Formats: sequence, C-alpha cells, structure tokens
Amino acid sequence: MLLACKELSLGYDGHEIVHGLNFEIHSGDYLCIVGENGSGKSTLMKTILGLQSPVSGTVVTGDGLRQNEIGYLPQQTLVQRDFPASVWEIVLSGCQNRMGLRPFYGQKEKRLAKEAVEKLGLSPLTKRCYRELSGGQQQRVLLARALCATQKLLLLDEPVAGLDPKVTAEMYDMISNLHRDGVTIIMISHDIDAALRYATHILHVGKTVYYGTRDDYLQSEAGKIFLLQQKGGEAK
Repeated sequence: MLLACKELSLGYDGHEIVHGLNFEIHSGDYLCIVGENGSGKSTLMKTILGLQSPVSGTVVTGDGLRQNEIGYLPQQTLVQRDFPASVWEIVLSGCQNRMGLRPFYGQKEKRLAKEAVEKLGLSPLTKRCYRELSGGQQQRVLLARALCATQKLLLLDEPVAGLDPKVTAEMYDMISNLHRDGVTIIMISHDIDAALRYATHILHVGKTVYYGTRDDYLQSEAGKIFLLQQKGGEAK
C-alpha cells in the first residue's frame, strides 16, 4: 500500500462536501478521480498533500513514501503562466524537498532535474524563459518539476486543461509513459473518455461515491449514470 484514505471527510468553512471516503492506492496504480464540478476532487488532492486538513478521518502513507515525496501538478493560474524564470530553474526547484537544510542544489538534484528534462523532451528549452513558452510546453515543464519531487507518486489536477487536442494527446501519452516507467498516478480529469482509456482504477466523488477498477466502474450504477450525464452534456 502506497497511500490510503480512511473514513475521510472533506470540506471547507465548516461545510462538509465529501463524507467517509475509503480507498487505497498501490504501487503501479493509475487512479482517475472523476465527478461533478464542486464535488471535492481538488479538495481531496490538497488534503492528500497535507495542504488542507480533513473534517475527519486520516490519510496514511506506506511503502516508505513520505508526504513530501509526492509530486504535484496543480491547475495552472494566470500568475503561474507569467512566471519570470528559466525552464531549468523551474524544473530544478522541484528538488527542494530533497535538500534538507542545504542552501544550494547538489549534483544529485541537478542529475534528477536533467533526467526529468530529457524524459519530457525539454532539453532544447532549458534556457528559455518559462513565460515565453506555449501552454503545452509550460505544462511539460511543470510535469518535469513534479517528477523531480518523486519517483513514486504523482498527483495531477486537470493536467490538460486549456490545451488543444493535439497537445492534450501528447500530454496523456507522456503521463502514460511515466506510469509504464513505474510512477503511480492520481489524476483529476473531466475527460471521462481519457479516464477510462488510461486508468486502472476510478474514484467517483459527488452525490454518489464509488471506488473500484475501471471495468467495475463501467458496470456500476454510479458509472452508468455519470457516463450518460457526460454524453448528454456533450450532445447539448
């Protein structure tokens, strides 16, 4: 077991939005979190990262995973898109949690950053200013940064939001390649087709909460209703 949520209830300002979540993530899983807008998906991710306290319940890690070893790709904001730093500086900053009390990056951190840059095809861009890149290139940079923080678990919050179809497909392929290389993935997605294509497990949060394998989700009442709603929304 890499990570588990036990009787986890989530909310903010005293308002509970998700109650009694129970699920486990194992090494090699690819979990997609789906559900209606405002159902608590991003809140769950922030709780797993320790950025927000649960209303009740616990998040526990196993298999030697520490909470500060989880890589995180948040939803991009306008401020992030205009960040005045080089690609190399941003990717390398993902190693900060590995440095302890050392004030400077060492050879180990620089090697990890170089490997992440090469893995995501960013080598020609390392000296470029981040704010000058396309949206797809910026997402690759942030994914490389998240990869520097972990070799075990990546949390991705809508990693293809705002990207065109071609770049979206490329991003999904990169994430899938990382999964095949042994990185466990937890991804929030509004793209149910992509979730069902890539995920090994589905967590549905909302009025109905469901956790199980992709195939079992397709046969579940929650899955059938959500798929109908999604297809109906697309038809409109």
